[in-house]
Amino acid sequence: MGHERSLQEIIDLASAYYGSAVLFAALETGLFTHIAQAQRPLTVAELAACAKLDPRGARLLLDACVAAGLLRKSGETYENTAAGKQALVTGGAHDVTKAIRYNQDVYAAWGRLATFARSGQPVEPPAHHLGDDPERTRRFVLAMHGRALGIGRMVVPMIDLAGCTRLLDLAGGPGTYAVLLAQAHPALQCVTVDLPAVSAVAAELVAAAGMTEHVTCRAGDYHTDLYEEAAFDAVTIFGALHQEAPEMIVSILTRACAALRPGGRLFVLDMMTDATRTQPVFSALFALNMALTTDHGWVFSDAELHTWLQQAGFEACTTQHVPPPMPHWLVTARKPVH
Repeated sequence: MGHERSLQEIIDLASAYYGSAVLFAALETGLFTHIAQAQRPLTVAELAACAKLDPRGARLLLDACVAAGLLRKSGETYENTAAGKQALVTGGAHDVTKAIRYNQDVYAAWGRLATFARSGQPVEPPAHHLGDDPERTRRFVLAMHGRALGIGRMVVPMIDLAGCTRLLDLAGGPGTYAVLLAQAHPALQCVTVDLPAVSAVAAELVAAAGMTEHVTCRAGDYHTDLYEEAAFDAVTIFGALHQEAPEMIVSILTRACAALRPGGRLFVLDMMTDATRTQPVFSALFALNMALTTDHGWVFSDAELHTWLQQAGFEACTTQHVPPPMPHWLVTARKPVH
């Protein structure tokens, strides 16, 4: 069961989006990065000048940032918090600005949640972030890159690729996981597959990482693609299946199984829930985010995934919980040897 809210907590929940809006606006106007670049606390007038803001608007936004715990205020100057320096400054040690930009892009869709509940249909075309709008597609892929870098540090050590030399990364997005896996396993050759517009951005990111010789970015579509038969030692599907209906998931997994050599391994990383579909809380809420922006989006339970894997021809299914901050679960399965 989820946490039952008190009366005060219900009132607080009604305005919880105020804090999100303050964070989005502060990032969009570059406040955290401007302060970091100055290397000292700044006044309202100074920040308004370098961020090209109205002084009154800047003061109200800056004070809201302090109230929300995003900035520190001392006298009449503002400075970054310790966490803000790492996470909210472009190029910071744990820069999540691109990942947060994805949340901002879906902000308007969440305001139409009742419309979705009435229709059961996404409230914006999925193609918005998968190719139709080049700038939004680029932001989406860069957001996935930022998120994958953070999650990847936790996940890569959990993935046993001993003896593997060829890996197929389906719906690989920015190619980040393939790069991280290839860096951790120098003998590994990775083929990462995604839609043409996404794959093009991935190729740029792979080249920037100096990993072109180890990671090939292939334009394709895992809804219909057939792969080289029994040609891969491992297949990864990270953060993709939550946008698919059950019958399509089984189809994707069946074709992945065919691409594996006997004894080959499959790794599925995703948001998942327990059997009640209400825990973890973030995963249950993220199911709505997917439904608002994709045709078949949701979040499934790991028990359901185990069943689909068995239908697709896999065995030895296990679930591991990835360490925080994101509630991702890693499900591993094997193609039978016989």
